[in-house]
Amino acid sequence: MAKSIAGPEIERLIQLLAKLPGLGPRSARRAALHLVKRREQLLAPLSAAMGEALDKVQVCSTCGNIDTRDPCTICCDHARDQATVVVVEDVSDLWALERAKALNAAYHVLGGVLSPLEGVGPEDLTIRQLVDRIHAGTVKELVLAVNATVEGQTTAHYIMDQLDGLDVKVTRLAHGVPVGGELDYLDEGTLAAAMRSRTAL
Repeated sequence: MAKSIAGPEIERLIQLLAKLPGLGPRSARRAALHLVKRREQLLAPLSAAMGEALDKVQVCSTCGNIDTRDPCTICCDHARDQATVVVVEDVSDLWALERAKALNAAYHVLGGVLSPLEGVGPEDLTIRQLVDRIHAGTVKELVLAVNATVEGQTTAHYIMDQLDGLDVKVTRLAHGVPVGGELDYLDEGTLAAAMRSRTAL
């Protein structure tokens, strides 16, 4: 059994940092050491920012994005094409598309994908809310920007079934997105090209 090399407060900081994506125990130790060594310049402002985020960050009731306001900044942007809604799996995908500046449209975050093996069904996602947005009559095009995985494509087909009979154009990202790829890991050029080359389903 490994011995502790620092006090319980630092050990807890390391353990929490190790839970972040992309950080294992070794990277977490290095990050914690860097933060502790630069308490005034990094640790104190980071602690304050995290406390503020905990108090103010909320989920947008319209699209599912996260922001400090509801509706979110994107939903309140009147310069956006509200008739086009880009459907993504997660907020990280929304942010990736925004970085690419591929399309000035509205969004809808599903909160995941259908995955019976992991117990994720339609009721666990925001598909019902998406269909309700379509029923409101303002959406003319739905861009299914889900990941090119089996679960992503299954989710896309399920959404199409739910939209059967509704007057909305449904498109998907072009095949420039690699099969098995995830939007958050693609470069902006690939995302922008894929968005421009979307096709009807």
